[in-house]
Amino acid sequence: MAKILKQGPGWRLGYHPEAGSYVGLLGGDNFAFELTEAEFEDFRRLLQQLSETIVAISPELMDEERITCEVESDRLWMEADGYPGNYRIRLILNHGRRCEGEWPPEVVPDLLQAVKMIEVF
Repeated sequence: MAKILKQGPGWRLGYHPEAGSYVGLLGGDNFAFELTEAEFEDFRRLLQQLSETIVAISPELMDEERITCEVESDRLWMEADGYPGNYRIRLILNHGRRCEGEWPPEVVPDLLQAVKMIEVF
């Protein structure tokens, strides 16, 4: 697989399987860090879980109700916070480098779409 870099206003997502230890790249307006293969796989899986959970819960919420969902693995913790269709994503690596980042609500739909388009397996 060739090197992939997708980006838009407020986000960056990269994957390079032959890069060595760090094959993934996550970035926003105020942060950027690289991920190992296992961290990148967890990121993709947990981001999808958050998205699916918010879609599943949204019919049960009133229009003015906020939602906060957390998911984690041994490698990272993620949170979605806001309203269905308008929420921010926070990410913290909880071992090794201890990196942290956040994407605002306006960039989350594009980030979700880009993650779905990167085929790691």
